Amino acid sequence: MASSLNATTMASSSLSRRIRGLGGHNSSFIRWHSTSMFAAHLYVPMLQSTSHRCSGQAMSSSSSAAAATRGGARRRIGTVMGATTTGTPTTATSAEDLPKNFNQSGDAETALYATWEAEGCFRPEANSASNPSSSTTTANLPPFTIPMPPPNVTGRLHMGHAMFVALQDVMARYRRMRGHPTLWLPGTDHAGIATQLVVEKDLAAQGEPGRTEMGREAFTERVWSWKQQYGSAITSQMRRLGASCDWSRERFTLDEGLSDAVYEAFLRLHNDDLIYRDSYMVNWSVSLQTAVSDLEVEYAEENGSMYTFRYPVDDDTTKHVEVATTRPETIFGDTAVAVNPNDERYSHLVGKEAVIPLNGRRIPIIADEYVDMEFGTGVVKITPGHDINDYEVGRRNKLPIVNIYNNDATLNANCGNDKFVGMERFDARKAVWKELETLDLAIERKDHVSRIPRSQRGGDVIEPIVSEQWFVRAAPLAEPALAAVTETKETEIIPERYNKIYEGWLTEIKDWCISRQLWWGHRIPVYYVFDSEDAANDAEKSKFSGCTAYVVARSEDEAKEKAAEKDLAASAEAAVVRQDPDVLDTWFSSALWPFSTLGWPNETPDLEKFYPTTMMETGHDILFFWVARMMMMGCYLTGRPPFKTIYLHGLVRDEKGRKMSKSLGNVTDPIDTIEEFGADALRYTLATGTTPGNDVNLNPDKVKTNYQLTNKIWNAGKYVLFRGGQVDGGIPPPPSLAAGVADVDAMREEFPRLSERYIVSAANDAVRRSTDAHERYDFGEAGRIAYEFFYNEFADWYIEASKTRFLDATGDAESARSAAAAMTFALDVSLRLFHPFMPFVTEDLHSRLPWNAESPRLMNTHWPATDGVVDTEAMEQFSALQEVVKAIRNARAEYNVDPNKKLTGAKVLVDSETLANAMAPEADVMALLCKLENVELVIGKEASAEAASAAGSSGDLVLIVRDGMSATLPLSDLVDKDKEMDRITKRIAKATKERDGLAGRLNSPKFVDKAPANVVEKAREEKRELDEVIASLEARLKEVEAM
Repeated sequence: MASSLNATTMASSSLSRRIRGLGGHNSSFIRWHSTSMFAAHLYVPMLQSTSHRCSGQAMSSSSSAAAATRGGARRRIGTVMGATTTGTPTTATSAEDLPKNFNQSGDAETALYATWEAEGCFRPEANSASNPSSSTTTANLPPFTIPMPPPNVTGRLHMGHAMFVALQDVMARYRRMRGHPTLWLPGTDHAGIATQLVVEKDLAAQGEPGRTEMGREAFTERVWSWKQQYGSAITSQMRRLGASCDWSRERFTLDEGLSDAVYEAFLRLHNDDLIYRDSYMVNWSVSLQTAVSDLEVEYAEENGSMYTFRYPVDDDTTKHVEVATTRPETIFGDTAVAVNPNDERYSHLVGKEAVIPLNGRRIPIIADEYVDMEFGTGVVKITPGHDINDYEVGRRNKLPIVNIYNNDATLNANCGNDKFVGMERFDARKAVWKELETLDLAIERKDHVSRIPRSQRGGDVIEPIVSEQWFVRAAPLAEPALAAVTETKETEIIPERYNKIYEGWLTEIKDWCISRQLWWGHRIPVYYVFDSEDAANDAEKSKFSGCTAYVVARSEDEAKEKAAEKDLAASAEAAVVRQDPDVLDTWFSSALWPFSTLGWPNETPDLEKFYPTTMMETGHDILFFWVARMMMMGCYLTGRPPFKTIYLHGLVRDEKGRKMSKSLGNVTDPIDTIEEFGADALRYTLATGTTPGNDVNLNPDKVKTNYQLTNKIWNAGKYVLFRGGQVDGGIPPPPSLAAGVADVDAMREEFPRLSERYIVSAANDAVRRSTDAHERYDFGEAGRIAYEFFYNEFADWYIEASKTRFLDATGDAESARSAAAAMTFALDVSLRLFHPFMPFVTEDLHSRLPWNAESPRLMNTHWPATDGVVDTEAMEQFSALQEVVKAIRNARAEYNVDPNKKLTGAKVLVDSETLANAMAPEADVMALLCKLENVELVIGKEASAEAASAAGSSGDLVLIVRDGMSATLPLSDLVDKDKEMDRITKRIAKATKERDGLAGRLNSPKFVDKAPANVVEKAREEKRELDEVIASLEARLKEVEAM
């Protein structure tokens, strides 16, 4: 059957029945008023009591059942908050009450954050009630726990912090809305080296006595005072980013509970023979006067010199070998000269002795595979005391170790030449070279670029030295930590490619140096036992070097008791003990973080409920230095891996992909960015701009674009409020649209018109896809899905289409009410999908919407249902409508039609009767979106015939939309004939002039023969293109002339 419908005939369409609401009063619909219930707080939602807003108890199944009874039976099309709801307000916010743009200023966001925190919204108890975000209850969902990587107490927020805050908060807010009791546990690290250095610099700046002058006890008290005054700066900045962590459980690695955990861990490790004291090579920071971890050493290519000199052999001045080094001053620490055992040039020298020219000490010439025959002369000096590679060569060949440096990097008596004793290492380098020149042993000094290790905190060149330190035997701890990932699969690493890196590190792990020569930190709980005070005092002067009589204890009194028990002293009263002066590596206490923060070693309710934790999210650069150690300690001390998932993010770089550094001047301060664009824009940019394990390039323009997105969301909310105010009798809140799962028939009965079915279906589809992305930790995709639904489908299409429902001169109240219901549903879904990424604008807007006046905060309400009905046919039919609109809009643009001009005589030709019947009621939508006076739909065989007729006519422009669908526009209405002919004629003239100029060049032998071939070919290609343009314009001119 063929039929023809237009926008006029569609005005009579209406809903088959009204959508019932959940109102708690006689009226079943919310009334919209211009008076704002939040008039006193335009920018800050009203502060409700904790139990009312964030306790998770505000919604009950009984109240919702009663509301459903009052509202009458209704069909179910999707769920935002599920079957439960609170009472609806009797007053509402109007669009006029909202500011023009979302106010992301510091005061507004800070005030909203303070409200969240005051109401207890971040506590796991706030959302532990049943969660009807799907058709099943979530009361028994497991907890979701994230231990926050503790930033240094000295730190200020940088983009690396902003990255982990954004990602972890997305995880926490999503899981909280899904109904999991969610604990994001915050805290700070005492940062031994960094904090001690800051305080020492502060003392120097104020002209006060230094650390050594103050003494250990007074200095430690001073550091605690500094921590109390300045230590909360970074946590305040994290609040500024919107971090929804449970600050009531905030921990500090030096607080009493965590200190008890550290000493318990040390005691257990020592009792199991996993902690020992020995001499080994460490990274020595001269400025900090302590050993530092590999993580605290930074390498950089620096200009220096390569020194080549002769090494005498067997006291024979006519025999020598040539060696090259960048550190000639270390010659005093040489204990061998080495060659490759396969190097025939030097095989005759192996077993002989070389002589250190500046002190006469004789050292062996050895053969070792370490030596590269092709590098330099093929001969190397071996200094086991001051080079890690030489140290390994020395161990293999049982070479002695000579330490030539004092702790301040001046040469000591071991150098064997009084002329150099006390000389600073770099001064000694120059002096040694000068002496070699004097002895006619210097051959060459040339420029050389070396990879230099520097202390991250002190900035000085690291000196490798062999020092007596405390170590953890790492291999026995690594085995179960490795098995948890590679065998039992109890822990998953995302991305998976880091499994190999993790396995490689733990397979080849070396023992861990855990002692640091500092005063700020957990003092090593080792007490040396002596027969007398004099013996103790003498040993203390040598820093207890070589002392083997000791006990491990939590206090001095306990140490004395243990000394007596082990027969190291006659009695506890007679025991003389001294505690080891060193403190533990900061990474030791950090390795206990996932369980010490929950109360371990005590069996606390938090430890029982939240351990093992669910997620460890951190940078891939500390997978070994921290994550692997937490795995090792967790498996050893608790018997279980500390995490189920390890999610690794990359580094934040500038828009050009460069590492942010002060020297490049490209460091971006997150707080400055927040002040300009708001926290939401920065969070969304970071969270959606990265994939697991990959670095992200931060483009300021992208942050600005996402700031505009926050205002787009805000304006959508204003529009919904405005349109709601035009609905007679009000509209139901989003939860009343459905309380569970429905079918397509129910959807079509609730929403007879296509646009509403489309947007509700698109919302439910977006929920499903976004949820899937969250579940696989693809936050970039989850954020993009939210964006695409809101921006591309809701804002760009449905909001525009909905205007026809409110412009209808016949006053079709049912269509307006249906549209308002659909748009509130779509807006509510948008706010919930965006909330994990953009908590401030979504929470602020959510609290202003009238149906949310008595509901929990958005962050503690529930995630949209994943089982909402999707009318796929409606989505496909609306897609066809979109294609018609795009085709007509493109034609208008191509013909330069005045944007304000309404075209007449447009027809949409549809072969499918089913599709045409769905599109017919939306003719006014097409007319509005395409700037048409009216639209005529032609259906079936009649459509095919008319399409064929139009194609053969010069008076109509035919647009092929898709198979079985086209549109026609009268050319006479589309263009001004005279103006269009004049425009085309001018374009032909311009193109002809350019084409003729090229033809002239190509006809010139001088150009063709002498110009480069690529230039000639380019000219020919340009001429061919202009020929095509001219032909097309001439054809177009004939069409216009025929109009």
